[in-house]
Amino acid sequence: MSYVDGFIVAVPKENIEAYKEFSTFAGSIWKEYGALEYVECVGDDVPYGELTSFPRAVQAKEDEVVVFSWIVYGSRQERDDINAKVMDDSRLKGDQWQMPFDGKRMIYGGFEMLLKL
Repeated sequence: MSYVDGFIVAVPKENIEAYKEFSTFAGSIWKEYGALEYVECVGDDVPYGELTSFPRAVQAKEDEVVVFSWIVYGSRQERDDINAKVMDDSRLKGDQWQMPFDGKRMIYGGFEMLLKL
């Protein structure tokens, strides 16, 4: 079954277009190296919970929106190989991109797919 990297970030509302531009570019590189899907979703109905929630998890501020993203690969090995190539790609290095979010508050991880209907 497929393998998935999942991400949650808080993006300033004023940076959504810059985030979309960066993600479109970065996603094309992931896809070029073999990722099957690259998906970015902007929070629309993401309440701030009493104990836990997406906004709490990334310490979202009033002027930020939660973005939930994932990348699908054929396997864990393909993910590792693709990510190594992406991290070495010079197009994502240097000063050409200023990150439109605070990467210190990003939550991410790799997941084995359990079920897909």
